[in-house]
Amino acid sequence: MPISKRPTFGLVLAAAMMAGAASGPAAAFDPDSGVTRESNPLALFKFGFSAYRKGKKDDAVEAYRYAAEKGHRGARWALANMYAYGDGVTENDYEAFKIYDEIARQGVEPGSADTGYFINALISLANYYQNGIPDSPVKPDLGAARQLYFQAASAFGVPEAQFRLGRMILEGQGGANSAQQAKKWLNRARMNGHAGAAAMLGHVIFQEGESVRGLAFMTAALERSEPQDKVWIRSMQEEAFSLAGEADRRTAVALAQDMLAKGLN
Repeated sequence: MPISKRPTFGLVLAAAMMAGAASGPAAAFDPDSGVTRESNPLALFKFGFSAYRKGKKDDAVEAYRYAAEKGHRGARWALANMYAYGDGVTENDYEAFKIYDEIARQGVEPGSADTGYFINALISLANYYQNGIPDSPVKPDLGAARQLYFQAASAFGVPEAQFRLGRMILEGQGGANSAQQAKKWLNRARMNGHAGAAAMLGHVIFQEGESVRGLAFMTAALERSEPQDKVWIRSMQEEAFSLAGEADRRTAVALAQDMLAKGLN
């Protein structure tokens, strides 16, 4: 199963960013606007967010940089994402990594409005450690990746982190492999609505002999999955479908349809 360059965490973080920017409209970044490089970090962040939404990415980058220099975590996160995606700046994963690392090292207070930025930084760093960054000092470090996923999965209950942690444990990446521990994390992610985790868990229990339940999980997950995940889930589901007996196939399809109808994961 391919792993995307960065985790899909957009809804939570968009909400966090909008919450930080929603206390009033931002004016133009010029002397007449009242927002300049000397403005307070929140004003600069709000302007950067507004400029970004208007497609003025050069202004957004400039404002975010000034706000980040003044300690605004949301501005640092936004700037890191722009470097990571090559969005308004030249793509530079190592620069993004350094900013995410700075955010993660600062930690976060329980219940802080910055929690979303902190969690995203953890998962982004984990992904970078899992794959490394070519032509940079950041080499693959599966142990570090696994620990970061564990932190996001256990302390914050993030389904994507639970899924990736379960998969690493299942494959013995960065530490010992344990089917039981892998199933625990995959099941937590599944219960939190992660279709990929449901498919992976279904694959595991199918191989362990639970043909009907495993195939049902994979079949329901295929229906609920995001477009980018359908290819690997379909391949897994079709292989299991070809190995199952006719009676198990029928029962599994009926169970999957019932799960979907009831909104179960």
